[in-house]
Amino acid sequence: MAAIITDQIRILNARNFLSGITTTGSSYYSFIGLPNATDISSVWDNDPPAPVDNFDNENQIWDTMIGLKKITSSDTRLVVPKIEWRSGNTFDMYRHDYSTSNAAKVSGATNLYGASFYVMNSDYRVYVCLENGTTPETPNGAPSLDEPTFVDLEPRAAGASGDGYIWKYLYTIAPGDIVKFDSTNYIPVPGDWGDSTTNAAVRDNAVDGSIKTVVIKNRGVALGTANAVYTNVPIKGSGTGAECTITMNADSQVESVVVSSQGSGYTWGNVDLVAGGVPVGTTRPVLDVVISPQGGHGADIYRELGAKNVLMYSRFENDIQNPDFITGNQIARVGIVQAPNTFGTNTPLSLDKASAVTALRLTGIGYSSATYDADSFVTQTVGTGITAVARVVSYDQSTGVLKVWQDQSQSGFNTVGAAITNPQYGFDQADFTASPTGDGSLTITGGSVAEGLSIDSTFTGVSTVINNRTYYLGQSFTNGIANPEVAKYSGNIIYVDNRPSVTRSTNQKEDIKVILQF
Repeated sequence: MAAIITDQIRILNARNFLSGITTTGSSYYSFIGLPNATDISSVWDNDPPAPVDNFDNENQIWDTMIGLKKITSSDTRLVVPKIEWRSGNTFDMYRHDYSTSNAAKVSGATNLYGASFYVMNSDYRVYVCLENGTTPETPNGAPSLDEPTFVDLEPRAAGASGDGYIWKYLYTIAPGDIVKFDSTNYIPVPGDWGDSTTNAAVRDNAVDGSIKTVVIKNRGVALGTANAVYTNVPIKGSGTGAECTITMNADSQVESVVVSSQGSGYTWGNVDLVAGGVPVGTTRPVLDVVISPQGGHGADIYRELGAKNVLMYSRFENDIQNPDFITGNQIARVGIVQAPNTFGTNTPLSLDKASAVTALRLTGIGYSSATYDADSFVTQTVGTGITAVARVVSYDQSTGVLKVWQDQSQSGFNTVGAAITNPQYGFDQADFTASPTGDGSLTITGGSVAEGLSIDSTFTGVSTVINNRTYYLGQSFTNGIANPEVAKYSGNIIYVDNRPSVTRSTNQKEDIKVILQF
């Protein structure tokens, strides 16, 4: 049986997804991670591999995750493909009936949302193209020469060139939305179109079933008096009230058709030449009536423009009071996780920012000058014959905080997952502890201090004072150890992007824009 999934369900899914951002149970977080990408692939930075969509890779993503940033409703927008106005470009016109048998003349699109029927100008104003210079002589439209800049409620030409374009102003992208949501290929639509006062004039001016455009497909032959003008010619159909003005040229053919009254309630329509007193001549003219979208132009821009994509924005920047995002190491992966939990609980994570790594507060002679190479290994003997091993994320000489992560490469497997016959530290993954047993100790081996530093099992808290200065640690320590703030392997990873490695510095910010297509 022939069937389709329509674009309207895609738009609905995008809008439903957006509305779910605000609910706790559907919270979303962006994340950064994978400091050791080149261990996985030596050519990673030149050719990052495509992510693998399976449970094993999902676990690996969690293991190498560094930090998360909450995505709020103000960080999300519906977006549509960016079509910029450029002088000399030809654009599609809005039509209600694009299909495989009636493709857009310029783009070749077989549906409205694939057509280039709207533009953004240089001032970030968005317009729908109602007429594009299409005539019987130029059936594919004409180049646009006049940039639309007006904010009039009713459609009109943009200038005096006579390029044949008629534009309908929709909205202006807000400055704050430009920063967050403008991208190379997409532009945002307002997040509150249905109830915002900013867009009320455009929204309230829309008329359901109105007619704005009549296209001349055939000018006809011998239509009576040359240069005659016929007013109040009715447009008949499923609605009422629409009329147009028809002007003849010197050859007694239809020169132009201008809608003088848009009417309402139309889902189809025809120009009634006879009722309007227009001679039909020896060859009857063919006039094509274009029906506005449901509600009229500007009533529902999500439906009108086909807003079936969601852009999610995050900014990762260093915070003195909540330093969850490490510096001095690399990141090579970004992504989005839905509904993660707080560490050690089934409670949804609610923090604005969260660390995904374990942190150790170290003490000992030389801690303020010690160095730990990024991605190098550190160990702790936690019991007789039992060693915890991890890789270095970062080390802060001021506070003695060492951040580490553990994955399968530290316990019985190499970095590409192949089994090691006799792993140095066994097959089990042991956790670092402030309470070692047997032959265990608090000493951490690795780094530049020959005798090693030790876990400060006396330290508990989220900050420390050194030389009369308060340092915030970003995580809550108990007996010198801070667990991740997020419960690993909780929630659903819905987006993953492998990127060339980027080394994070103290003053660095990363703007992440993820576009989900429905």
